[in-house]
Amino acid sequence: MTEQIISSQLGTDRKPRRLSDGMFALLLTAPGLALLAAVVVYPLITALITAFFKQSLVEPGREFVGFQNIVDILTGDFFPLLQQTLVFTIGTTVAPFVVGFGLALALNSRIRGAKVMRGLMLIPWLIPGVVVSFLWMWIFNANYGVLNAVLQGIGLIDEPQAWLANPTTAMVAVIVAKTWQSFPWMMVMLLAGLQTVPIELHEAAEIDGAGTIRRFFSITVPQMRGIIGLVLLLEFIWNFQHFDIIYVLTGGGPAGSTQTFATAVYETAFDGFDLGHAGALGLLWMILLMGLVVVYVRMSEKGEKR
Repeated sequence: MTEQIISSQLGTDRKPRRLSDGMFALLLTAPGLALLAAVVVYPLITALITAFFKQSLVEPGREFVGFQNIVDILTGDFFPLLQQTLVFTIGTTVAPFVVGFGLALALNSRIRGAKVMRGLMLIPWLIPGVVVSFLWMWIFNANYGVLNAVLQGIGLIDEPQAWLANPTTAMVAVIVAKTWQSFPWMMVMLLAGLQTVPIELHEAAEIDGAGTIRRFFSITVPQMRGIIGLVLLLEFIWNFQHFDIIYVLTGGGPAGSTQTFATAVYETAFDGFDLGHAGALGLLWMILLMGLVVVYVRMSEKGEKR
C-alpha cells in the first residue's frame, strides 16, 4: 500500500497519453498534404497571381497591371477559343460514349469470348497519350498514311489528303484519335452499370411484348441515368483540359483550327514568352472548370443520397 502511494506521488503509474483520432489522421495525411501543397497548390497560386502582372520569360522583373491582362484576353480571341474548346470537348465526349455504350451492350449480352474482347478493348486506354498521338499521326499522314491508302483503295478519294494540315479536317482527326483512346474507359464504366440493371425487369417487359429498343429506352436508360450522367460529366471535364494528343498531332494548328485552352496557355507562355496573359487565360479557364466540378460534386451527392 505504501509503495502504491509513493509511486502515485512520483507519477510512475501515469498512463501514456493517447493521440486522438483527428490528430492521428492528420499525422497520416501530413506527408501527402505537404507534397500536394508543394507540387500543386503553390504553383497554382503563383500562376494565378501572375495573371495580374505584366511578366515575360525573356525580361527580368514584373509590373502590376491589375485586371488588364484579363481584359485583353476577353476582348481578344477568348470566345473563339472557348468555342473550339467546346467543339473538341463535346466531340470527344459524345463519340466515345456512343462507341463505348454500344460495345458495353454487346459485351453484356453474354456473347462468346466476351472476357477476351473486354481485355483487348482496354489496350487503347492503357497506351500513353503521346504514343497514341504518334500512331494516329502515322495513320493520317498525307504521304504514307494508312487512311489515305484505304480510302484510295476503295475509291472514295482520288488523291492523298493532308488530314492534319487541313483546317476543315484537322479537328475531326484529333477527335477521332482521342475517341479511340477514351472509349474503353466509357465501355468499362457503362458495362458495370448495365450489370446492375435487374434482369427481372427485362424479362417482365419482354413477356408484356416490349421489343429490344423499347426495353432499352424504357428500362436500361432510366436505370442507368445516374452513371451515364457522371460518366459524361467526368469525361467532359477531362477533355476540357486535354493537352497531349492535340499538341503532338497538330500543335493547335493549322491556322489555330485545333487550338484549345490547354494548347493556348502553353503557346502563350512558352512560345510567346508572355506569362501575364498566359496566367490570365489560365485563370479564366480554371473558373470554367470550377463550375463543372461543382456540378459533378452535386451530382455525386445526389447519387449517394439515393
